[in-house]
Amino acid sequence: MDVGLIIVGDEILSGKRQDKHLAKVIELLSARGLALSWARYVGDDRPRITQALRDAFASGDLVFSTGGIGATPDDHTRQCAAAALGLALELHPEAKALILERMRDVAAEQGLPFEPDRADNLHRLNMGVFPAGAALIPNPYNKIPGFSVGHVHFVPGFPVMAWPMIEWVLDQRYAHLHGGARTVERSVIVFGAMEASLTPLMEDIETRFPGVKVFSLPSVDHPQWGRHIELGVKAAVDPAEAFAALCAGLQQSGVRLGAEMVR
Repeated sequence: MDVGLIIVGDEILSGKRQDKHLAKVIELLSARGLALSWARYVGDDRPRITQALRDAFASGDLVFSTGGIGATPDDHTRQCAAAALGLALELHPEAKALILERMRDVAAEQGLPFEPDRADNLHRLNMGVFPAGAALIPNPYNKIPGFSVGHVHFVPGFPVMAWPMIEWVLDQRYAHLHGGARTVERSVIVFGAMEASLTPLMEDIETRFPGVKVFSLPSVDHPQWGRHIELGVKAAVDPAEAFAALCAGLQQSGVRLGAEMVR
């Protein structure tokens, strides 16, 4: 199963806030032997969010969507998820109970009476209005849950909430996938070569060794190696034979080789 990430919010696209989710989700997946296949940034625009979610649902991928599930006018993700699926929005009974519990806790912390029928508290219940049939994602920070529909999972934009919620989904619902995307990489530093001249060798390696991917990472100003190319192979099992063939081809071409790395 491929894994995707949708990051919602005008504040990310405008630069008012720097996205932290992409790097963290890659880290969380890597720790479980999984890898991110794609990511998509979307502003607070209902048609665009709806289309992004429609694509996500149709993909069959495991997808996390961050942001836009609050109850302010610029939060559209809950409504767009329902629109993408053609489902009605409903107040989830367990979400309602959790939101009321949170409001009761806040009132107690502030030394105020709990007034569930007050207009602002009634409005807060909108945070529990999800597409019909949604399942809850527990929020350990403030109890306000996220939700899942199929393999698409919706969490808040706040990292302090989103990240433990994503971990919970990965560990509670997808433990059977852990380790499924682990790869072994072997690479070598190449000096004095251009990618174009190495392309035939790269294509030959992928043809000769099914299941092996060749990668090329050029750099022009590396602090240690200066201008160079990190050329390597990766596969689900150790691609030692493919790497040996790659190095033999490089030596025959007369390029200068540097350090070798295994990851």
